[in-house]
Amino acid sequence: MTHGTRSAGPAAQARHAVVVGGGLAGVTTALALADAGMRVTLLEGRPRLGGLAFSFRRGDLTVDNGQHVYLRCCTAYRWFLDRIEGAALAPLQDRLDVPVLDLARPEGRRLGRLRRDALPVPLHLGRSLATYPHLSLADRARVGRAALALQGLDLADPALDTQDFGSWLTAHGQSARAVEALWDLVGVATLNAVAGDASLALAAMVFKTGLLSDPGAADIGWARVPLGDLHDRLARKALDSAGVRTELRTRVTSVSPDGDGQWTVEVPGETLRADAVVLAVPQREAHDLLPAGALDAPERLLEIGTAPILNLHVVYDRKVLGRPFFTALGSPVQWVFDRTEASGLREGQYLAVSQSAAQDEIDTPVAVLRERYLPELERLLPPARGAEVRDFFVTRERTATFAPAPGIGRLRPGARTKASGLYLAGAWTATGWPATMESAVRSGVSAADAVLGALGRPRPQALFEFEEAA
Repeated sequence: MTHGTRSAGPAAQARHAVVVGGGLAGVTTALALADAGMRVTLLEGRPRLGGLAFSFRRGDLTVDNGQHVYLRCCTAYRWFLDRIEGAALAPLQDRLDVPVLDLARPEGRRLGRLRRDALPVPLHLGRSLATYPHLSLADRARVGRAALALQGLDLADPALDTQDFGSWLTAHGQSARAVEALWDLVGVATLNAVAGDASLALAAMVFKTGLLSDPGAADIGWARVPLGDLHDRLARKALDSAGVRTELRTRVTSVSPDGDGQWTVEVPGETLRADAVVLAVPQREAHDLLPAGALDAPERLLEIGTAPILNLHVVYDRKVLGRPFFTALGSPVQWVFDRTEASGLREGQYLAVSQSAAQDEIDTPVAVLRERYLPELERLLPPARGAEVRDFFVTRERTATFAPAPGIGRLRPGARTKASGLYLAGAWTATGWPATMESAVRSGVSAADAVLGALGRPRPQALFEFEEAA
């Protein structure tokens, strides 16, 4: 069966686009193109939408594969939430407030907080930094000077991508303690790499945008419902309402140009014809589907490394954590979130422990992780010491993000390829952002914009409003 409408002229309607991949990048692309009046087919190999930000059932629980957060400065992801009518289900903090527990300090003096005041940048963080107990007075002063130096960096300077963030911090007077207690606290969670392994360009982008652009930019938001409710159920509803044909469990076997300006997309049992094709799949999959000549150096896609994230899920018989989340120092534990309500747990408490840059532990057996981390949680949370652990399980995303190593910038392609009518989307493309939900959505917007521009179609104004807000 063949699909596709041949256009009768430049003003013809119902141009057809095929989007390959139903993660955030693909869903965004499909919605944007449908909103602009195109006919869109979305093809996803999995039985669900949402890519690497999804949920699954475990007994009576609905479990996210990992804890995902976003910031107020993530204007594209916020647009996406609005577009699928999910913003109320993933609210932002009123004001940045991160509890930081330091196990190296005596009990009763372990809690510090990173929070902002309603003051202009950079004064909004001044009081928090001045009273942050996990840094010495000298370190706090040096952190302020490094922040000002970061603010002065030109993100358009390609030289930034050749340096690592750790060396830059050392050169700007940051002690190992300051890196652990502040820079990596934020950086590991946003970049999925420690400072020494991260491109200065990406790190500077994160800190300048999140902490030094607008007082509220770093306020944290997260889903109070399972991710599948947002990225699968609500996304599918929005796609259906926009008229997108969505096919799940549908693997694309080949993508090839017809020679007459159209494209052929092969899936088992069907051939689709399209005016434009967007590959919104991971870089290795995109590499395998690219026709010859589509990129100057397609092998660069294979040079984009990946970095893992490990998530530990612990169900207690009682409440052991009284706040929505916290982060830890002096412990292998990184960030801990309360997922009780979102998972549907009726009694007790369910905590998700999110471990980024988890190269050393991604293949560690569950029994070993349980032995390592349950005592750590008891050290951090005194109420856990008398609690019964009703369940302990692990989710592993071995290729959760691209590795943000120095030099990554030259490997990330833009939305356009050299093949007319073929485009790329994905958090790994050249969005300027690290591998986040924000990057994925931005890539989808860029791909849709490129398609519409090439076909001479107007951009839907609502889609690009977030760019002005950024």
